[in-house]
Amino acid sequence: MTPPSLLTALLPLMADLAQDLPEAERHRRLLETLRVLLPCDAAAMLRLDGDWLVPLAVDGLSGDTLGRRFRVSEHPRFEQLLAAPGPVRFPADCGLPDPFDGLVDGVQGHLPVHDCMGCALQVDGRPWGVLTLDALEVGRFSRVELDVLQAFASLSAATVGLATRMHGLAARAEDERLRADSYAQATGHGPRQLIGHSAAHKRLLREIALAGPTDLCVLIQGETGTGKELVAQALHAASARAKRPLVSINCAALPDNLVESELFGHVRGAFTGAVGDRRGKFELADGGTLFLDEVAELPLQVQAKLLRVLQGGHLQRLGSDREHRVDVRVIAASNRNLADEVRAGRLRADFYHRLSVYPLVVPPLRERGRDVLPIGGFFLEEARSRMGLGAVRLDAGAQAALLAYDWPGNVRELEHLLGRSVVKALGRHAQRPRILTLGADDLGLGAAGTAGDASAQQPRGASADIAAAVQAQGLGLRDAVSDLERRMVLHALAQNDNQWAAAARALQIDPANLARMAKRLGVARA
Repeated sequence: MTPPSLLTALLPLMADLAQDLPEAERHRRLLETLRVLLPCDAAAMLRLDGDWLVPLAVDGLSGDTLGRRFRVSEHPRFEQLLAAPGPVRFPADCGLPDPFDGLVDGVQGHLPVHDCMGCALQVDGRPWGVLTLDALEVGRFSRVELDVLQAFASLSAATVGLATRMHGLAARAEDERLRADSYAQATGHGPRQLIGHSAAHKRLLREIALAGPTDLCVLIQGETGTGKELVAQALHAASARAKRPLVSINCAALPDNLVESELFGHVRGAFTGAVGDRRGKFELADGGTLFLDEVAELPLQVQAKLLRVLQGGHLQRLGSDREHRVDVRVIAASNRNLADEVRAGRLRADFYHRLSVYPLVVPPLRERGRDVLPIGGFFLEEARSRMGLGAVRLDAGAQAALLAYDWPGNVRELEHLLGRSVVKALGRHAQRPRILTLGADDLGLGAAGTAGDASAQQPRGASADIAAAVQAQGLGLRDAVSDLERRMVLHALAQNDNQWAAAARALQIDPANLARMAKRLGVARA
């Protein structure tokens, strides 16, 4: 079949310029047109985000590619594309590693000698991203194709530039890059974002888009490990406070005697060890956003003081009579049903209603379908970079196992599972392979849907007896969980001569958390 002329192929794109298309659809159409103009086996469009290239659209590459992030300094081909004034064709024998090694559909193992070319997309005189094409047939691309790619890249850049101005993406992308850079410095990882294409994920993004630009208190609820902190970051990023601080605090990790000091600050002499004045998290977040994670763990008396700050923005440092005014948006999160906590008397009703002005539920991973593959790709790319590997890929069996698993621990379990699996798979090789391929056996996901994690295994010994006894009582799930927790705390105390620190170590929790849990469960100190 004769390839279409350049003008004929580009006419639909020119018509698209006048349409307000979703960003993902515009990118998909650009890539589809590129493959019509320049037939190849794989193509990709990636956006430059700080020091990283983020895939926006791929064709002919595995599904997990969209979840990966490529650090430019680790990929010489990307560096050359971004630095070159025009398109670049890499000779089949150039020897530079291909970033998509192991990701091309239908190719098992290392990519054979092949043709590859690409170019940078320039928007407003700056590199915006890159286009890449891979052909398994050597000699597929010629000088003519380079000229066609240059013409296509110019129109693509114009399309992207117009869409950027139409939707205000330039400012948001810059803010996102700044936040990603600060997050990367704080955590030692690359930028982390909300990844997914499922209907449940899109609903969540729509909720974030609605609530983000407001100043309403948002209550994020969802199971452990679903990524509630990432949702809080996205809400902050979508708000007018995006350039101000986002301060996070894990309420479950705060000892009872330091909760007020951490939140509101203290003055010198307020308590033993207070050798100077100290600002609390509310003052640190002034003008920005305060994220209260595991908010249900806050003591009742602290909830009452928090309510006053939420209502009027007035607070007093511990030990001070002076009042401070702060302008803070609060986002809270919990893996518990807070309405149930109110009914049980563990959460003030007025505090709950103040927090849940805009309730938002994060869907569990098992309800997100194929999202597990791009999210897994992100974690595999992190592991590859961290361990200095050339490439890490999932074979078909591993992908099927990930899709079939129920993920009780959600995204956090997926992250830990893949990190562990890379180490296990690497141990099977006497020498580091160029491409590390993970199979279903490396993942260790059994037929019954358990990951082999301590957290996913059934309780044994005394804990198994307790669980069986609770089940026999016919309690509802929440009451059964509370009863099981109470029995396990009592069992741990009995086994450790009523020593609370030793019992906390046996239960693998912080002593302060054990004391708070015991109080909630009605377990008194001897």
